[in-house]
Amino acid sequence: MKQDNEEKRSLRAAIISLGSKSSEMLAEAMKNHFKEVDMIDLRNIEVNLSKQLEVLYNGEVLLKYDCIYIKGPYKYAQLLNSLASSLWDKAYLPILPKAYISAHDKIYTQIDIQQNNIPMPTTYLTATIAAARKILKKVNYPIIMKFPQGTQGKGVMYADSFASASSILDALDTLKQPFLIQEYIETSGVDIRAIVVGEKVVAGMKRTAEIGEKRANIHAGGMGDAFMPDAHTRKVAVKAAKAIGAEVCAVDILEDVKGPTVIEINISPGLQGITETTEIDVSDKIAKFLHDKAKEHRQKKTKNEAKEIMKDINMAEGQGIITQLDLRGNRILLPELVTKISGLDENQEVVLSLKKGQVTIKKF
Repeated sequence: MKQDNEEKRSLRAAIISLGSKSSEMLAEAMKNHFKEVDMIDLRNIEVNLSKQLEVLYNGEVLLKYDCIYIKGPYKYAQLLNSLASSLWDKAYLPILPKAYISAHDKIYTQIDIQQNNIPMPTTYLTATIAAARKILKKVNYPIIMKFPQGTQGKGVMYADSFASASSILDALDTLKQPFLIQEYIETSGVDIRAIVVGEKVVAGMKRTAEIGEKRANIHAGGMGDAFMPDAHTRKVAVKAAKAIGAEVCAVDILEDVKGPTVIEINISPGLQGITETTEIDVSDKIAKFLHDKAKEHRQKKTKNEAKEIMKDINMAEGQGIITQLDLRGNRILLPELVTKISGLDENQEVVLSLKKGQVTIKKF
């Protein structure tokens, strides 16, 4: 227990975000597990993309941390990716650099999900409006049409017929943006949000859309009820998180007649709604996980550094070592490296050969 407390006091963490309420909640929880937790404003971050990737905060080199949790909306995706890439080998990060691109773009998310054989709605991406119209003529209605970027249900449109879909298509044509055409799964406006932390779903809730609304998102007026998905659904959620490259995220799922179907993955989920709904301290569960992984990362890093030292020692065998003598009174104290290379210990007898300016030590 004492050693655990010492390790806790020695670990330092940072949350790089826009300072949302969820980030504040997590920072408070992390203070119970880390020696120090810094809140860093993403807007004051710079990444030097010259010969050596360097992260600056307010013009100064970012301090060293054992754990760095990076969060931010889709408009910062490129910066988040560069930031994570720069820091990946320096600290534990719960989200892979690539996830900041793929998770913030529904096209890439769909590709990652599909390539990992995770159930998802039938989805189409077209190059032209003419091609989109051909798809609209053959799909079963209703359908969903949505922009690749966007969170909290924004940019999602519902069409119950070819006529309404064509009208939406005309509007989308003026915006000159790519969009997805997706199968609509009837769930009476209900979906499941699962919070994945590592290999587990630590909290879940069912979200029900307002009357007349198809989006169940809390930000769109949906209501949440505590709900822990069954084992199969939890397994699908964890698999989806791994597919995107996130150890901490929210996975949104529809309960289809064929089974759970993943519709979205959020790598910067809000924590207030699900904490209040489930009465589970989600922040603390995330904080404890981050601490354990940071501790594991530090131990691995220390082990690798020790290997490098031993490699240097092996290279030094048979070679001269240039150093200064450590004199304790009239006695010479040899460097620790000499003991490691020679393999001699205090229980062995040795022969000392002495000359002016030279000492030779050999095992007797």
